[in-house]
Amino acid sequence: MVTRLPGEAKESMASSSVNASTAGDVSTDELLEQLRADRLWLLQQLDGGRWPDLRLDLAALERELGQLLEQAQEQLGRGGSGTSP
Repeated sequence: MVTRLPGEAKESMASSSVNASTAGDVSTDELLEQLRADRLWLLQQLDGGRWPDLRLDLAALERELGQLLEQAQEQLGRGGSGTSP
């Protein structure tokens, strides 16, 4: 199920990569990569001017997701792309 933001057309919303698989079918590495891809998609949408009335809240969500991904990488003892150990 894809959640749409208020006023958004159904056709404009691609399904989330995280929702494409069930939790039992995805390894931790795959889940982290899917979340990174979803974060990048959100950044691209915000940079493109989508959802101007929700921009601040969505930008805060994106930052929190980035922090969560960094913490997950640290807990798993893995370096992220573009980060130093």
